Amino acid sequence: MKSGADMTGVARSPGLARSRWSTRVQWLLGTACGLLIANVYYAQPLTALITSALGMPKESAGLLVTLPLAGYGLGLLMVVPLADLVENKRLAMSLVGLEALCLTALSMLDHPGPYLFGAFFVGVSATAVQVLVPYVTFLAPEKERGRAVGKVVSGVMLGIMLARPVSSAVAQWFSWRAVFAASAVLMAALLMALRSILPERVPEPGLTYGAMLRSMGEIFTSTPVLRRRAFYHAFLFGTFSVFWTAVPLWLSGPQFHLTQSDIAWVALAGVAGAVAPPLAGRLADQGFSRLGTGLALLLAALAFSSTALIHGGSLRSVGLLVVAAIALDFAVSANLVFGQRAIYALKAEIRGRLNGLFMATFFAGGAIGSALGGWTYYGFGWRGVALLGTALPAMGFAYFLTEEKPDSVLISTQP
Repeated sequence: MKSGADMTGVARSPGLARSRWSTRVQWLLGTACGLLIANVYYAQPLTALITSALGMPKESAGLLVTLPLAGYGLGLLMVVPLADLVENKRLAMSLVGLEALCLTALSMLDHPGPYLFGAFFVGVSATAVQVLVPYVTFLAPEKERGRAVGKVVSGVMLGIMLARPVSSAVAQWFSWRAVFAASAVLMAALLMALRSILPERVPEPGLTYGAMLRSMGEIFTSTPVLRRRAFYHAFLFGTFSVFWTAVPLWLSGPQFHLTQSDIAWVALAGVAGAVAPPLAGRLADQGFSRLGTGLALLLAALAFSSTALIHGGSLRSVGLLVVAAIALDFAVSANLVFGQRAIYALKAEIRGRLNGLFMATFFAGGAIGSALGGWTYYGFGWRGVALLGTALPAMGFAYFLTEEKPDSVLISTQP
């Protein structure tokens, strides 16, 4: 890492020395990441309203959720690596501006084709999150890097967890279009905040874009820390997606008979799990990432398996489900910090590609989990879902047990 005011990759902002990991930058990055990632999830509880308004067949409602996630996944592989090539502040601002335009379009469009096209690019432009998260590794001192990542990841997890209840509430009070219109306004405000507060970060000159993309396969196959961390979290994020895909179906069914508003409150309670990232960051800074990952996998398996014991639709049953949701969200949030702390300790000049590969891998696990969650619930009921949700982190833990060396040793052996 370069000394003085320079970040790895040359930061040109004259005020960088004063703004290195200031409280203002911390809040900006955490808030920005939460607002951006929420855009990918707003439509999930609104599919019935949107398909009706656009005249779409009910069986195609899944596209409203799948296309933003697909766009996000493509952006992780095609856009995020640009952080190793393009000045990062300009890249982030361009993506946030595109996000504002896409959200504005979604709030106004009346035809399915253009709407779905816009929804896809909402996901692509939301990958600004993964341009902003690595910023902390260039701004924060090495000894505080885990805590710094934890603070920003708290924003990411809060955005994911709050998106569903917030969009449900806004749609109930106003309309589903108001959800996207309000978010577009927030993106415009965020763009101005990034412009005035965020320091520049210019990557070191190196590969062309084409060569950089071609290098990603080699990076993935030659970096054991990246592969392990990506697969550990793919199992956990898949578990998370299974849970939150199937739970609304279960709660609205004949056992519980909860309304959309009631389900939103259950989802909101799960947000308590977002306290995990700062705690996980401190543990990571003290060298406990590997132990923390093992415990997170076990906690997720235990939390999901406990839901198989729920009988009836009483308030007590809902309470037990909420406790399981908090524990699961805690495990997923904590492990995300452990994973990012590990991969951000690798070579700084490829950090954008490392982050893109890490995120794309575990988001693929989440997409698979979402598909399996709905299919399993309708085919086998909640007992089948509980079995699937327990098996995924258990498989992750079995893979974890094959790791012979802790992250700190594996990291030091990278070229």
